[in-house]
Amino acid sequence: MQHSFWQSKWKSGNIGFHQAQINPQLMQFFKRLNLINNARVFVPLCGKTHDISWLLNQGYQVVGAELSELAVSQLFIQLDLTPNIERSDGLIRYSAAQIEIFVGDIFQLNDRILGCVDAIYDRAALIALPEKMRIQYAALLIEITNTAPQLLLTFDYDQQLMQGPPFSLNEQHLQRYYTASYEVVRIERSQVTGGLKGIVAASASVWQLLPRLTTS
Repeated sequence: MQHSFWQSKWKSGNIGFHQAQINPQLMQFFKRLNLINNARVFVPLCGKTHDISWLLNQGYQVVGAELSELAVSQLFIQLDLTPNIERSDGLIRYSAAQIEIFVGDIFQLNDRILGCVDAIYDRAALIALPEKMRIQYAALLIEITNTAPQLLLTFDYDQQLMQGPPFSLNEQHLQRYYTASYEVVRIERSQVTGGLKGIVAASASVWQLLPRLTTS
């Protein structure tokens, strides 16, 4: 995916991927990560998701990454927060109490810039990327978060019947990307009512990615 693809989506308001409500699967399953109060949650390719307001209201800190500065500025308006804005390491950092969002190419993030992460909530990042970028993205997340546990949401459908994004992902994909570092556990699988985008029959899955124990 070229950066211009997503930038044009935000500029034109063609953001059907943006959910108007908090994701119910987040509210139902995020507790399975067993985080302490004030834990720091990374939300990659976050857009202006309302899920961030839910995470903040639960007492978590949120750190996000998003390509579109327009999306991030709208996010802070939604949250009724006035951000501090600064440029650093080729990225733009929007921050306020309990939240910071890095604007720019997520592949410019490193662990020093990102800071400590206790968990990852990936609703719309992995499914937004084509295969080659997914492999790079998964490796990046493992590196910059020190294999933080994840709550991951995916769709599975016949990719020949509809062009992504969102792209189709099944368990074999996830095992390929993550099995060396995580135990991949499916929590729930359900059919998408009316089909994905009303075009193709699809199932939606919720996954918990648990870091594999290492022995010295």
